Amino acid sequence: MDYHEVYQEWLDNPYFDEATKEELRGIAGDEKEIEERFYTELEFGTAGLRGVIGAGINRMNIYTVRKATQGLANYILGIGNEKKGVAIAYDSRRMSPEFATESALCLAANGIRAYVFDSLRPTPELSYAVRKLGCTAGINITASHNPPEYNGYKVYWEDGAQITPPHDSGIMGEVKKITDLSSVKTISLEEAKAKGLYQVIGAEIDDPYIEELKSLVLHQDAIDAVKDELKIVYSPLHGTGNIPVRRVLSELGFANVYVVPEQELPDGEFPTVSYPNPEAEEAFTLGLALGKKVNADLILATDPDADRLGVYVKDSKTGEYHPLTGNMSGCLIGDYVISQRKERDGSLPEDGALVKSIVTTNMADAIARHYGIALIEVLTGFKFIGQKILQFEREGKGTYLFGLEESYGCLPGTYARDKDAVVASMVLCEAAAYYKTKGKTLWDAMIDMYERYGYYKDDVKSITLKGIEGLAKIQTIMETLRKDAPREIGGYPVLSAKDYKLETITDMQTGETKPTGLPSSNVLYYDLPDAAWVCVRPSGTEPKVKFYYGVKGASMEDAAAKSEALGREVLAMVESML
Repeated sequence: MDYHEVYQEWLDNPYFDEATKEELRGIAGDEKEIEERFYTELEFGTAGLRGVIGAGINRMNIYTVRKATQGLANYILGIGNEKKGVAIAYDSRRMSPEFATESALCLAANGIRAYVFDSLRPTPELSYAVRKLGCTAGINITASHNPPEYNGYKVYWEDGAQITPPHDSGIMGEVKKITDLSSVKTISLEEAKAKGLYQVIGAEIDDPYIEELKSLVLHQDAIDAVKDELKIVYSPLHGTGNIPVRRVLSELGFANVYVVPEQELPDGEFPTVSYPNPEAEEAFTLGLALGKKVNADLILATDPDADRLGVYVKDSKTGEYHPLTGNMSGCLIGDYVISQRKERDGSLPEDGALVKSIVTTNMADAIARHYGIALIEVLTGFKFIGQKILQFEREGKGTYLFGLEESYGCLPGTYARDKDAVVASMVLCEAAAYYKTKGKTLWDAMIDMYERYGYYKDDVKSITLKGIEGLAKIQTIMETLRKDAPREIGGYPVLSAKDYKLETITDMQTGETKPTGLPSSNVLYYDLPDAAWVCVRPSGTEPKVKFYYGVKGASMEDAAAKSEALGREVLAMVESML
């Protein structure tokens, strides 16, 4: 059927509810809108589903969520793991509770028990719950930091990480097999509860999760020493972080935690920001105002599902608040954790490892060299860091010390297998307390790191290309670069070109190739002299093509100038392809 026929099918079929049909009648005559909603199915990819909420096969709605869940259920039944159950969490977005319920009822109709949180919870707690409950999988209803019209559906496996091979392709295959939405199973909530297949969870997961976080504290003595002096401003950006972040900081003794009142309560409309992204400057407008009012040492903001942390820290010499990128805050937390573990234990494990994604700052490499530990690179996506932790456990080789990615996510422990902004907030506040006892601020500590490792500066730019035409343009960009790798970027000669899709590294001088050693992924990476680099990849969650790049300078000013010039040249190179 073409998209007109599918549109009409939704209008005529009694399976679809009247509210859905009324929404679709409202777009009658809008050819472009009908095409966008029905020209293709919302793709279930390696990260699950993510899309605009609305009626249609290319939208997030109860029917596409049921279909995804039926595919997951079929996969679980096919491998005989149905008795272990599935944990389900959701955030503050529009339709999140409804999508969580629909997922649970579909699972129950297939004889699989669903453990559903009693209210919104952070993504990392879902990861923890899967492991704590011994589930075969987990479902998290969230679209992270996307605009309010979006929602999403992430699938986790029994190790607590988002699905990776072979489970991702297996589940995707089962979802694709479902061609008739009305064939998807569901039952009533009452029946699911009566059969013992819908179980509500809450404090029995919250309490041990918080205890796991607190067990990672390295300097309670420093917290105790300055708990009445250190001032912290925090915003959950209308999301899930409010209760767990405040709870863990309170239980550790931090006495001065000021929550941004306008952004405290959950609200899927995110009324104070255009989109709830802690990477964006606008997300900190209210937090900075409060921070200046109370003379805060640091200002924190977590995204709606509380897996990403944004930070501003105060420079006591100037009174200015400096934003930390995800690379900066990740390295600051990682350096603190690794250095203090070494100080506490006298040495680090011989097989200790710092794990980062391929688009994360090369400062992480410098930190690993400084402490004599292994630096391991994985593909973009924290699930690959989680996969590395699992490998360490299975093989009995490798001790995970810290993991980070540039997109404002890190994890200092192994209790979960996804990035955790709750623990990142806790550890950064602990680090602030520790450095305060040494007469330093977090900004001082950051400058010390630059002096020790070099002035690394990393950035990311993106071009948004929406719709059918946009997808084609993104493919054209990747294909053009793949067929003809640039010999020079921004005045830097390209030393080597890594094509992660073809799994090759090509020496641009000799033409020799060798394997990347990583799974296939549609990513292109260019090594440049002086620790500079450029990476191009389509976003896995948004209609964007992203350009990551990094440089190393002799000073902050030098690094900033080099970064600006390289970023300008990268954008010009790509725009010439459009």
